[in-house]
Amino acid sequence: MEFSIKQSSPENQRSACVVLGVFEGGQLAPAAHVLDQTADHQLSDLIARGDMTGKAGSTVMVHTLSGVAAERVLLVGLGKPDEFNAKQFLDMLRATFAALHKTICKDAALYFTDLDVVGRDETWKINQIVLSAAESAYRGDQLKSKPADKPALRKILLGCAKKPGSAAQTALHQASAIAHGMKLAKDLGNLPGNICTPTYLAEQARKLADAHKLKVTILEEKDMEKLGMHSLLSVTRGSRQPAKLITLEYRGGDKKQKPVVLVGKGLTFDSGGISLKPGAEMDEMKYDMCGAASVLGTMQAVAEMGLKLNVVAVIPSSENMPDGAASRPGDIVKSMAGLTIEILNTDAEGRLILCDALTYAARFEPDTVVDIATLTGACVIALGGVASGLFSNQDQLARELFEAGEYSNDKAWQMPLWDEYQQQLDSNFADMQNIGGRAAGSVTAACFLSRFTKDYRWAHLDIAGTAWKSGKEKGSTGRPVPLLTQYLIGRAQAKK
Repeated sequence: MEFSIKQSSPENQRSACVVLGVFEGGQLAPAAHVLDQTADHQLSDLIARGDMTGKAGSTVMVHTLSGVAAERVLLVGLGKPDEFNAKQFLDMLRATFAALHKTICKDAALYFTDLDVVGRDETWKINQIVLSAAESAYRGDQLKSKPADKPALRKILLGCAKKPGSAAQTALHQASAIAHGMKLAKDLGNLPGNICTPTYLAEQARKLADAHKLKVTILEEKDMEKLGMHSLLSVTRGSRQPAKLITLEYRGGDKKQKPVVLVGKGLTFDSGGISLKPGAEMDEMKYDMCGAASVLGTMQAVAEMGLKLNVVAVIPSSENMPDGAASRPGDIVKSMAGLTIEILNTDAEGRLILCDALTYAARFEPDTVVDIATLTGACVIALGGVASGLFSNQDQLARELFEAGEYSNDKAWQMPLWDEYQQQLDSNFADMQNIGGRAAGSVTAACFLSRFTKDYRWAHLDIAGTAWKSGKEKGSTGRPVPLLTQYLIGRAQAKK
């Protein structure tokens, strides 16, 4: 989908469809008011007849208005003027694109950037328009023998009353890059485990590196063995697919600038190992690599945006399968950091591959490390599918990520990381055990990771509830690419 932004008046815009807003009670949004005057008040007449109430989410398509260059005018209800906020803006966008995709329109001109949204600026509105359009057009049926027809809508113009400045153009460019990154994350997440293996992820990282001139390094199991990554390797013992440790380096900042390192969990399929998961919904464990997918999507977006920042991706990738060679409950392994771990549950494997990757991340002398993982079912119970769990060893970093999530509509919620929880990981036989019991499961998982991150600023995003949807709408969401990219945009701006 192509996006552009320019100053234009809705009545003069040649397009298959011009989209305008109407508030509840019949109040026309500014652009709709301008068109209504040119069209001899035909919109006002339509409202007076009761054909458009302005109720939030309602839509009415009007054809061939006199004095209007566009073939169609789509009116979208905005709700009550005094209640028009970010949520109503997003609801309006979903209604808009749902209506447009039911038509044969190949292009549309949207006049939404001039709407006042409490607490939100022009950049936010541009960002959400682009991401909502991309979300509405996404299809995950590339493996079907007969994929569904792609939506007719190909081009979207964002019409403005005033000439858009460089900030608006930058916002449009960045939003398009984020949309591309989310698409990559969704495509990878939706692939089945027989296609998206650790080797496949490594190949996609190489393609990404070639396309954007990134440095890529792929460590094989023998390399990990030499580094002492026995915790990571314990997870892959039962699989016929070799594990990979993937790193990508984007150097957009000064050579002396310390990088932000993103560590993405890349379990391409998680059966639970010897601690086998129940069969129901086990197919969704193909999504256990969504942390890795979101990191690759973020790297693509960062490269497309050309951020003046140094960013490194570290992706530990393996399968977790039952086999005669698989790790057993009660086994003890030594991590790259030299700490020993008693494996009480082989289904708590994400932390076992992440701890070695977090130790490895220190060699990049990072300013900040953020790991992203579909780590615990306990986080789904706590926060559902609305917010990702956010843990950090520094409150300022937690605030930065929280604010990035609020702004990007990719919310995260800070959870406790208190010392009182650490004792749940005590082991009689090793330095720690890999689970802390049922109570506070997402917290003790984060506490486990925190033991390997004492040398740098670190945050952990548990995306088990937000990375994909189940049921009728089953599919990868592309989260938290918007949160991560917004955080990095903020970091790049701060560097200036």
